[in-house]
Amino acid sequence: MTPTVRFAPSPTGNIHIGNSRTALVNWIYAKKNDGQFILRYDDTDLARSKQEYADQILKDLNWMGIEPDRIERQSERFSSYDEAAEDLRSRGLLYACYETPDELDRKRKRQLARGLPPIYDRTGLNLSEEERMAFEAEGRKPHWRFLIPNFDGSPDKMKRTNVTWNDVVRGEQTIDLASMSDPVLVRGDGTYLYTLPSVVDDIEMGVTHIIRGDDHVTNTAAQITIFEALGSKAPEFGHHNLLTTSSGEGLSKRKGSLSIASLNEDGYEPMAVTSLAVLIGTSAAVEPVPTMDELVQKFDPSTITKSAAKFDVAELDSLNRKLVHSKPYSSAREKLEAAGVNGGEEFWNVVRENIEKLPDAAIWWQMVEHATPVIDEDDAEFLCEAKCLLPDEPWDGETWNKWTSAIKQQTGRKGKGLFMPLRKALTGMEHGPELAAILPLVGHRRVLDRLS
Repeated sequence: MTPTVRFAPSPTGNIHIGNSRTALVNWIYAKKNDGQFILRYDDTDLARSKQEYADQILKDLNWMGIEPDRIERQSERFSSYDEAAEDLRSRGLLYACYETPDELDRKRKRQLARGLPPIYDRTGLNLSEEERMAFEAEGRKPHWRFLIPNFDGSPDKMKRTNVTWNDVVRGEQTIDLASMSDPVLVRGDGTYLYTLPSVVDDIEMGVTHIIRGDDHVTNTAAQITIFEALGSKAPEFGHHNLLTTSSGEGLSKRKGSLSIASLNEDGYEPMAVTSLAVLIGTSAAVEPVPTMDELVQKFDPSTITKSAAKFDVAELDSLNRKLVHSKPYSSAREKLEAAGVNGGEEFWNVVRENIEKLPDAAIWWQMVEHATPVIDEDDAEFLCEAKCLLPDEPWDGETWNKWTSAIKQQTGRKGKGLFMPLRKALTGMEHGPELAAILPLVGHRRVLDRLS
């Protein structure tokens, strides 16, 4: 059977590095097993879902190297969800409840005060027709809960009912259904929570593996029973650890925490981001992987640890730096030219080990083309002498050494007193690439102008 996985983001904001971890793990799993990757927009919340976010999600995935095999939208599939909900209602597996959020909260608090687990007591299941009519006369709209099969005979008499699955990431997992509340599948306003649409889609789209964050482990037991209630065998499940910020805070689309769009705008290499997002929180070494094909070969979901992993921007900077420093000109050319850097391979080879991010090359190109000399008053006479000793072209990699040797002999200056005034005059900076390599790029005419 060909594995089919899905990534189902809600287009209500930009995806962040934590969301991308789920997308990447699913995509890699599909690639390792010659499977299919579905991008499925969870856009049933019509008020909050925006096309601009959906477009950005696809752009972000493409930037990371993920090309979906299929794109689906839940907003186009309401008839399937309505049909499934009606089927469950007709069999008494989806029942109406009329409690308000405040009433439910008070129930939970009373149960906790009595030392009982705060699970729903199935009051809605036992309402008479008269009671239902009375609630509706008050203007209450029912929410609908799925009846978990955790009883024998009467639903009022729950018993321990284990659901076990072999998790792709975490190994064997067991959840007792008696420890869970019947999940709400339909809100009071008639809209669906993600659970029922997700199960229906997974069935109809042939999803074979559901790999997601480990905050869904408990939910999985209930979802397996919904698959079975709809006459389908549940897919295989896998739950990876979550990513947090370096300070341990959870990531949030609402807050824009480490969004893929912002990392792209900040000039990070896609493979630096994907390498860290995939390998952090595993037993594998966290290192920059040059291509997605190599990352597919390197990653094994069974190496994911159970504890949350911290996404540290400092570590991202380190991986990005290593990738940039090793990047050949052929890989950098398109981005360099888009940034207005037209120095060719010679320029790239000179500056790449002196930059953190590829767009930083534009700073050095600006320095080559249009640097503003910095000349201290005490160095003016020295620079005038240096100008007179400047060799004629053609120049090569030895020109700098020949020139500075002549300056040293003529002026008696050496060390920082010799090199720093020259660097500041030629580049406008106190640090940067080796001037021996920079000098031929700046050229004879511009050097003369800057020494004046």
